[in-house]
Amino acid sequence: MSTVLVTGGSGFIGSHCILQLLAAGHTVRTTIRSVKRETDVRAMLREGGAEPGDRLSFAIADLEKDTGWAEAVAGCEYVLHVASPFPAGIPKNEDELIVPAREGALRVLRASRDAGVKRVVLTSSFAAIGYGHPPQTKPFDETSWTDPTGDDVRPYVKSKTLAERAAWEFIAKEGRGLELSVVNPVGVFGPVLAADYSTSILIVQRMMDGAVPGCPRLSFGAVDVRDVADLHLRAMTSPAAKGERFLAVAGDFLSMIEIARILRARMGTAARRVPTRQVPNWLVRLAALRDPTVRQVVPELGKIKNATNEKAKRVLGWAPRSNEECVVATAESLVRLGLLKDSAKKAA
Repeated sequence: MSTVLVTGGSGFIGSHCILQLLAAGHTVRTTIRSVKRETDVRAMLREGGAEPGDRLSFAIADLEKDTGWAEAVAGCEYVLHVASPFPAGIPKNEDELIVPAREGALRVLRASRDAGVKRVVLTSSFAAIGYGHPPQTKPFDETSWTDPTGDDVRPYVKSKTLAERAAWEFIAKEGRGLELSVVNPVGVFGPVLAADYSTSILIVQRMMDGAVPGCPRLSFGAVDVRDVADLHLRAMTSPAAKGERFLAVAGDFLSMIEIARILRARMGTAARRVPTRQVPNWLVRLAALRDPTVRQVVPELGKIKNATNEKAKRVLGWAPRSNEECVVATAESLVRLGLLKDSAKKAA
């Protein structure tokens, strides 16, 4: 078994990657920005059913600083570079996202190359694939790249695109034998392990809390975090994954109203606040004048996109859970951990 570095082990995808690496028998090191986060990470892993003991160690490293990365990658055969900023709102300056994402990826790649790491698996995003394009009926695949100059390209989308482009360019020009594989997830759902979870989970949480009065005409891909972690491990060890990118998507893209119907059908009284009607586009645009978070979704109103998981299935034997399974698993974990309004009151 190998020693594997996971960057951003306190994150949603990172913690699930650690769980699966430990279950597969690997020794894991993970980066955190503060030593205080070690307790949080171990608690998340316990929630996921793991007691890693001394098979898990921690390194202090920040994507915006050079210090700590040489020590973090030392002795590792593989690196899963999962950490990347993903804010709920729009930053005042797009460089607040772009610089840490791009420069952080290059720091990790440089340190990995210098330490003799065999392969880095980079967590990119559908954001680096499906934006800045004219409408198309054909599903997006790994040959597509987001046009960062597109009208619908927001800072997060731009940051993921530029970071992945920079990673491939580094490998081509300065990699000196270091291998790279890339995983491009759509919206990541599934079981949360703590109150600190990804922005996509907020969609389900806000719907169940009654914070969303209606469903905007939005569609997006969904994938279970456990399947995203599984794809990382497959991309890490498969010879066929060298130099390849893989879309992580469960099936056809879901609309908000479809997510609402799944929650209503499967979650009983816990879903009684989930909205049952669609909101017209003009009303969303009106709300966007006051709410920067809403403003982010306006360019996507009414757009229908799809992406295919054919390559990951064919090349790596990947078999993801269904859209419905990952939405329900999200909701069940929010209830179990007391992260919804009603369950939080009961816990208190």
